[in-house]
Amino acid sequence: MNDQQLHQTIETLVAEEHTLFDKGRGISAEDRRRLDEVNVQLDRLWDLLRQRRAREEFAQDPDRTTNERPAEVVEHYLQ
Repeated sequence: MNDQQLHQTIETLVAEEHTLFDKGRGISAEDRRRLDEVNVQLDRLWDLLRQRRAREEFAQDPDRTTNERPAEVVEHYLQ
């Protein structure tokens, strides 16, 4: 996935996230589960984009960074 594809996927997920947020207090358990999934996926995609940009900054091939890190890794950076 190149940077443009990453951005498009992120934009799609952000739009879905906003749709779910707009439901407010009336959000169902299924929507809540989906919102959690979207948030994790966004974290993973932003992480992948940052990895690719770091490779570019240091004159390395960003296309060698093609896999998202596992959610367990990305979600626990600050812990």
